Amino acid sequence: MTGPRHADRPSHTEGSPLHPDALEVAPGTAHEAVQGWVPALAREEELRIALEKAFDYRGDVTLTLKDHSKIEGYIFDRVTGPSLSTSYVRLIPKDGGQKVKIAYAEIAALAFTGRDTAAGKSWEAWVRKYWERKAAGAGGLSLEPESLE
Repeated sequence: MTGPRHADRPSHTEGSPLHPDALEVAPGTAHEAVQGWVPALAREEELRIALEKAFDYRGDVTLTLKDHSKIEGYIFDRVTGPSLSTSYVRLIPKDGGQKVKIAYAEIAALAFTGRDTAAGKSWEAWVRKYWERKAAGAGGLSLEPESLE
């Protein structure tokens, strides 16, 4: 069985607009600084946007439910449905209890109360800090990562 080789495809021929170095770069994720933010949740769209940001957040949030109870923890999953009652978040409580599933319709307020555990922890920040310490003559430097706590 014969046919065109993979390298003979138009995208792989000379004069192709694709440049291999440009293809090797993947953009990173830009994280917003939302620690301490308490969004207004007056409209359905505001609630959906705030919960999407809470899902992307790398710290704990506090949810106040419509029955006035509060739960603090890490949102690890969410499912968005056509309505607030069919959309929900799943949360690991800060106290280590069982995972909780909460419908968007039950949420009255949201606050980004926990510390963003990854803030300032980029690779570039770590390397810069390492070289600053090394230049200052700090002893005991290691290429092993620091503790997050």
